[in-house]
Amino acid sequence: MRPDHDDSPAGLRRRTLLLSLLAGGCAPDTPVLQGGWVGTHPERGHRLRGPLPAADGPLRKAGVLIVGAGIAGLGCARALAQRGIDDIALLDLEDQAGGNSRGHQLAGSPCPLGAHYLPLPGEEAREVSELLHELGLARSRLGRTEWDERQLCHSPQERLFIDGEWHEGLLPPADDAATREQYRRFADLVAQAQREAGFAMPTRRARWTAAHAALDAQPFSTWLDRAGLHSVRLRWYLDYCCRDDFGADAAGVSAWAGLHYFASRHGFHAPGDETAEREPVLTWPEGNGWLSARMAEPLRERIHLGRSVLRVAEGRHGIDLLAWNEAADAPERWQARAVVLATPLFIAARLLAAPPEALRRATAQLSHAPWLTANLLLSEPLLTRPGAPPAWDNVRYGTRALGYVDARHQSLDPTPRPPLLTAYLALPTARRAELLNQPWQHWAGVVSDELAQTHPDLPAKLVRADLCRFGHAMSIPTPGLRSSAALTALSEARGRIVFAHADLAGYSVFEEAYTAGVTAAARLSL
Repeated sequence: MRPDHDDSPAGLRRRTLLLSLLAGGCAPDTPVLQGGWVGTHPERGHRLRGPLPAADGPLRKAGVLIVGAGIAGLGCARALAQRGIDDIALLDLEDQAGGNSRGHQLAGSPCPLGAHYLPLPGEEAREVSELLHELGLARSRLGRTEWDERQLCHSPQERLFIDGEWHEGLLPPADDAATREQYRRFADLVAQAQREAGFAMPTRRARWTAAHAALDAQPFSTWLDRAGLHSVRLRWYLDYCCRDDFGADAAGVSAWAGLHYFASRHGFHAPGDETAEREPVLTWPEGNGWLSARMAEPLRERIHLGRSVLRVAEGRHGIDLLAWNEAADAPERWQARAVVLATPLFIAARLLAAPPEALRRATAQLSHAPWLTANLLLSEPLLTRPGAPPAWDNVRYGTRALGYVDARHQSLDPTPRPPLLTAYLALPTARRAELLNQPWQHWAGVVSDELAQTHPDLPAKLVRADLCRFGHAMSIPTPGLRSSAALTALSEARGRIVFAHADLAGYSVFEEAYTAGVTAAARLSL
């Protein structure tokens, strides 16, 4: 948010009142702002806070129950099905599979509700690579991987608003020799970490050493201070990167996580580096909802949506599960030989009648970032600002917000249509209650205020705002978390109940979630 943004209680009340007036049409010539909350139902998750209902109703059975139909749960089900295990049921409290990777429709156009891109996988992410080949996004030819060009992000890819105009790319331009030297210094340190320590995506494919543990023990901001990296522009950029992938800035994540962001992929390239290439990414109008929809389609008969799981108990002859059927407004009993808990770990700890000690310890170490996604339909194009042309990803320098993507950037339809923007906010954990309790008009105002800093004409052109809130969107890799012996134990656990979630890696990205699901399938005792 901008520095002069009034976040006092009085300021919040004033903004909510103004947006409420706008939404209600306070004058005959005032447009009515349409919109509301979409995609998530916090009240369903909060059923875990209340007393358990009586476990009655018919008993349903499955060989394997997967709790959670996000990327990890879908990945686990795909892996089991490929092994010929088809007696599977997936239960999810939402009305659409995909977790943080779901799509939405606004004014007849697809747009993302959460994650909106996937970097091309490296050699360690072999499960993800296999998935992309199976979905027809890639093919092997003469020992090389060829990607479907239609699914790669179209140019222009990224731009940053700084010094009164748009600049290509998100790294702030170096405004003096000292900043250029800081950029080169950080690039050298990332390359050194790649060579000497080693990083991988998924993270557990890299051998964990004392060097990693030392990085993990300190905040990224402390490591940067000790390295003499004080450039305001570099530090803002690194804070932005950490919020984008981890939900917290450099002071809130470990040095291991901050370096992992770059070293596990394509490094960091200072301006003027002739070897630098922009990291190619796969993206779609609905973001990673394109992927989750295609993963879910072959499993559609096995996915049971609107099921809020309340209790999982292991017995002598099987595992009993109690769920609440949201459509029927009634309890539902299930029994299975094995269960995969593809939920955030703190949810798994609440579900299990007897959670293992490793799960208790891991849950105590984890913290999660709240997240807001706002899909904004405009009545007409925004006015052009100086500099680089409109891009897929658009960010304002100096903000704590994550900018917006153009949901129609990938569309091949030449028909002129009003803009459809998807804005992202990674919020401090202290604002979780505000996210859950304030009306959608309040948050539409927060987003509109932010984007008005680069597009002053946007508020007057805003027609509809569909907002999606995630109270616990992503695990924050705080100092010491990646070194957790409890997370390692849960990642390797075998038996009739296993865990599959990106939380096991200490941070939330598609590669980690999908790999966790596939590997969990192999650890089940069936």
